[in-house]
Order: sequence, then C-alpha cells, then structure tokens
Amino acid sequence: MSVATQDSAIRTGRITRTLIYLVLILFALFYLLPLYVMLINSVKPLEEITGGGMMSLPEVWTAEPWFKAWSTAQIGVQPTGLKPYFWNSISMVVPAVAISTVLGALNGYVLTKWRFRGDTILFGLMLFACFIPFQIVLIPMAAVLGFLGLAGSTAGLVLVHVVYGIGFTTLYFRNYYAVFPTELIRAAQIDGAGFFQIFWRILLPSSGPIAVVSVIWQFTNIWNDFLFGASCASGEGAPMTVALNNLVQSSTGVKEYNVHFAGAILAALPTLLVYIVAGRYFVRGLMAGSVKG
Repeated sequence: MSVATQDSAIRTGRITRTLIYLVLILFALFYLLPLYVMLINSVKPLEEITGGGMMSLPEVWTAEPWFKAWSTAQIGVQPTGLKPYFWNSISMVVPAVAISTVLGALNGYVLTKWRFRGDTILFGLMLFACFIPFQIVLIPMAAVLGFLGLAGSTAGLVLVHVVYGIGFTTLYFRNYYAVFPTELIRAAQIDGAGFFQIFWRILLPSSGPIAVVSVIWQFTNIWNDFLFGASCASGEGAPMTVALNNLVQSSTGVKEYNVHFAGAILAALPTLLVYIVAGRYFVRGLMAGSVKG
C-alpha cells in the first residue's frame, strides 16, 4: 500500500470515528435531558418553576425540596415523606435478591452437573416463566398470599419477587455452569465431596461474574417494580415506587413539582448507584456465561 493510500485511509478513519462520537454524544445528551430537568428543578424554589423557567439553571439554589420529599411530604394521608417506604424497599429487595440468586445458582448446578431424565423439559418450563406477563399472575399470586397470610406485607412481596425471578436467575447460572469443567465435579466426587460441598466450595466461588449479573438484574427489576407493589402491598408496607406515585397523587392545591422531582431522583438513586458501581461487570458476566463455539 502506498503512502498516499495510507494517509487517505487514516483520514477516512478519523472522519468516521468523529462522526460516530458526535452521534453518540447527541444520543447521550438526548437521553440525559430528563435527568437534567429533574436535577435542576429539584433544587429550585417552586416560584421559579411555575414562572416558566423549567429548563434554566436556578437563580436561588435550595435543598428544601429534597428534605421535604424525604421526611415531611404528604404520602397518602400521612406527612411521612419517602423515608419509611425507602426502607420498606430495602427490606424487600435485599432478601429477594439474595434468595432468588442462591436458588438460581442451585437450579443451574443441578440442571448442568446432576442431569436427570426430563431436565431439559423442566428447564424449558422454568424458562417459560420469564415470558409470563406480570398481569397474568396477579390474581393467582394474590390468592396464594392470602392463603399464606402474607397479603399486604413486605414478606409477601419478597415471596412474589423470588418466585418471579427464579426463572431469570436459573437461566443465567445454567448457561454459566454449562461451560464449567465437569471433570472438576467428578474429581471432587471421587475425593468424597457431597452435593452441597461441591456447590459451596467449587462452583459458587467461581460464580462471581454471573452472580453480579443476577444481582444487578434482580435488584433493578425488584426496586423499579410498581405493579406487584401496588397489588400485593398496602399502606405503610408499600415500596418506594408506590409511595412516589402516592406523593404525586396526594398533592392538593398547587403542585410542588420541585418536591416531586426530588422524590423521583431519590427513588431512582439506588439503581443508578448500582449501575455506576457495578455496571461494567454486567456485560462481562454475560459474556463469561456465553457458550464458546
């Protein structure tokens, strides 16, 4: 290749790269615009927002909407703010994510390393659960929770999200363990290791990448869920998303948009933090569980 051809190729590559970056920056700005609107309006006095300055920077910066959304805003009939409902969501998400992840890991372990007749059919049925819409299982789930005496409680929501999330976590761990060397399992069995010893000492310590994927997926879905929270919980046991809806609907007289924006950011903050801290491990974990050809 001549020098002129090389220079032309380099210039073409630079132009293409510049165009790609410009398009990506444009899409990023478009995607971040709602976040910008929420942020700047959550630190404005209400008078500036109602005066038509929703897109402009605040003339007077204030954190009062944040404090009000957190501790004194009207949620339904009580001026409790979002604080108690935030902790409701934490007490729901943490056990639901932990239980569904461990059960998914056990299912993936059994379906790949302890094969039995009909295991493929069973996995297909569990995979089918991933495609069932939320609305279809509402009435059966409500009936089960009522029978168990868990209706309207945080424990009932934990059960709902564990049951609905097992299909996803089983899929992740099953695909990840399918490429795990079976020879190591056989060697451990020869050395006298049992079912749970192999799982806890061999498979689980090597499951970090896919466990991160499962935790991020489950945490995001459970924290952002509104339908199950509105249908299976009530009153003081409601999660953050339901409380945020009640915050907006409970406003009387003048709408306090700055408080609503602050509440929306507070509700979204945990998932944002999870993706900022562990988002890069999500794709890495999915790729680690892909089948090598």
